[in-house]
This record gives sequence, structure tokens and C-alpha cells, in this order.
Amino acid sequence: MTEQRSFKRLVRARMERTGESYTTARRHVLKDARPIGRMHDSWLLREVLDDEWSEAMLAGLAGGIGFMYFVFEYKGHAPMMTIVARHHPAPFIPTALQHAGIAHEVTSTTSARKAEQRLRAADGPVICLLGREKHPVGVVGTDGDQVTVLGGGSSVLGGGGRGSAGTGRGTHVRPLAEFMADWAAAKHELISIGERTGESDVAKAVRMTCEHLTGPVLGNNFDVNFGFSGMRKLAEQLRDKGKKGWTQRWAGHESVVRQRLHDCLEVEYTAPGATRPLYAEFLDEAGLPGAQEFTESGRLWSEIAANGDYDELARKVDEARSVEERAIRRLMSS
Repeated sequence: MTEQRSFKRLVRARMERTGESYTTARRHVLKDARPIGRMHDSWLLREVLDDEWSEAMLAGLAGGIGFMYFVFEYKGHAPMMTIVARHHPAPFIPTALQHAGIAHEVTSTTSARKAEQRLRAADGPVICLLGREKHPVGVVGTDGDQVTVLGGGSSVLGGGGRGSAGTGRGTHVRPLAEFMADWAAAKHELISIGERTGESDVAKAVRMTCEHLTGPVLGNNFDVNFGFSGMRKLAEQLRDKGKKGWTQRWAGHESVVRQRLHDCLEVEYTAPGATRPLYAEFLDEAGLPGAQEFTESGRLWSEIAANGDYDELARKVDEARSVEERAIRRLMSS
């Protein structure tokens, strides 16, 4: 009863401050009290939809987890390693909307004038992709020369926390001209969201996840870098003492690659534990097997992100892969 009275006081305080109706103020207070998101894109979509969807369900419908491992080498520079631990390469938010049975349209234009017209004419929140990395933010509305952005804090395009919900969270007002400049780098790509047109297709989303972990993903020579094959390649290169191995490849730059390993598995385009614990929640919510295994593999990926001896990291990568292979077999036979 005390909690209920406290909640009503918060709602009435917002009504006095904003002039909103009780229903509108209540919705915003409830929204402010929702759990903090763990991955930027699934958090953003949950906030934009503002209904019964959980972050875990939306992440799972987007494909949830995946694995891509690449090392890029350029003359005169230390090698650059990247791991993408969430589902890839299908676009995360449109895939989630498709499997959720929610109508949506993705548009882009090189014309700033047309893009601004679309933004001002939007009926409700839309999602815009900013910068060359196409970081998604929600646009709540425009007012004169300002735009109200959800998930568009100053750190969004700065490289820290890309793809995580830990930075740039909340609603921010930005100068429209500044926003348009960031948006132009992604060719003013915009995702408009309509009504729900059908039931969500959990089975199709899970099947896509299973297929992309077991491979092939692209249907070409790069498939060795994806899914369980990519995990094997990572473990092999961690153990390798030759030129392709981590010991020689990052000699003198070990702290850089170790920080990069942490960021890829815990922060960038992922949720903590390489998105595995979030996917486990999705499986639980959907009543499917594999949640226990992905919780365990998430623990292992977090241990890998915390670093250690390369041979020990390779052993843990193999263990995480083995656990996930068992989970995928259970999912494919369910």
C-alpha cells in the first residue's frame, strides 16, 4: 500500500510539472522505472514500442546471438581484431520487427531536404541510424530547430559503448542541424514502425539463430569466420605460437588486443556475456530448451573477456563452443 501511494505521488508530481494527463504521466513514470537495458538496440526497440515486449524477447526475435571473428592487418599498424557476438549479419532491429509481426518500413535518401520532411511528418517515434557505423537512435519528435532523441547521448558516436545500452541512454534534445549531419553519414536511413499485423514467429527466429551458428552464413570463403567455425578459429589462433597466433601477432600491443577482447564480448554490439545470458532469458520466456547452457556459456565468455593466459582462453573458448553446440542440438530437435 505504501509503495502504491508513493507511485501515485510520483505520477501526480509529473502531472504538475508537465501538464500531462494522469494516463500519460503514469505511462512515463512506469517507463522510467523499467529495468535498464543490456544491449542498446534491444533496449531502444523496447522503449520505442512501449508495450508488452520484453528486451529479452525482442533480442531473441532479432536472432539474439551469433559469432563473427576477423583480424584485419594493415601495413604500418598493429592488427585489428573484431568479434561480433550477437546475431549477424542480418540487420538487428528490422529482423526483430519482422519476426515480431510488426509492420515497418526502412527508407534512405541522400537528400537532406527529403529526409527532414520525413522526420517532421513521422506519425509517432521512428528509429534513425547515425554515423558511418549506423548507430540506431529513436526520434520522439522535432520542434523547430531541435530534435528529441531517445538513446542519443553525446557518447553515442564517440566509440565508447557502441551497441550497448550503458551509454547514450534516456531522452536528449539535440540541435537539428547537428543531428542531420550525423544522420547524413548513414544516408538518412530511417525505420518507421507500424501496427502489429500478426503473431510473432519465435520458431523462425530460433531456426535462423541455429542455422547461422552451425553455418554456412554467407555461402563463401568467409564462412570460416562465422558461428562455431569462427570460435574454432579463435581458439586455434590463441594457441598458435607462429605468425598467425596471438602471441606473435600482438607482440608489443598485448594490452590493446586484451582491451579489444573485453569490449567485443561485453560492450560493443552485444550485451554482457557475449549476449548469451540475455538469449537464455528469451528461451525461458519462450518455453524453449537451452537456457541453462547459454547461461553457462555466457559465464565463460565473461571469463574470456576478463582475460588470462592465451592457452587458458583457448580452452574456455572451446568449452563455451561445446556447451553452445549442445544447446543448439536441443533447440533443433525441439
